[in-house]
Amino acid sequence: MEMFSPSKLHVCYLPPATAFRPVERRKYTLTHSDETGELFLSIGHDHDLSTVNLNVRDELAAEWLPQLGQYVLAGKFHISNGDFDQQYAHARYLIFQREADRALSALIYGDREFFSHYPWLLDSPIYIHFESVYPEFHKMFYYGTPRQYLQKAVGPLTVNT
Repeated sequence: MEMFSPSKLHVCYLPPATAFRPVERRKYTLTHSDETGELFLSIGHDHDLSTVNLNVRDELAAEWLPQLGQYVLAGKFHISNGDFDQQYAHARYLIFQREADRALSALIYGDREFFSHYPWLLDSPIYIHFESVYPEFHKMFYYGTPRQYLQKAVGPLTVNT
């Protein structure tokens, strides 16, 4: 797995979203370039479908959702809804599992200013759903908290929670 490199991350806020709003249903779309290794993060009220290659579907889509009195960062990777055969779906599943940490590091690091406004979200759970018509690839995993990803990217946090 390639390590996350902040210098290769480009962040775009989709108005009216800003670095500090909205919280609920704040949506992220993370895409990448295979040629350059650059990562592109869009943050807004809606997912940025203009950045998604619908033939490849290799984006991470995520959003903040209220759940049982707390916020959860819920994300998803598209494995296959029948558009890819089982063998290719298996390869996609393994690739997304391998790249999930880097993708989450980019997403969290790219929106780090947001966490200075809402530091309690640093300890919110992150769940990623691998969506597939094939049961063996249709799974949900817990991926820790935003704090863990920020600490990997920038070192120990000085935000008091």
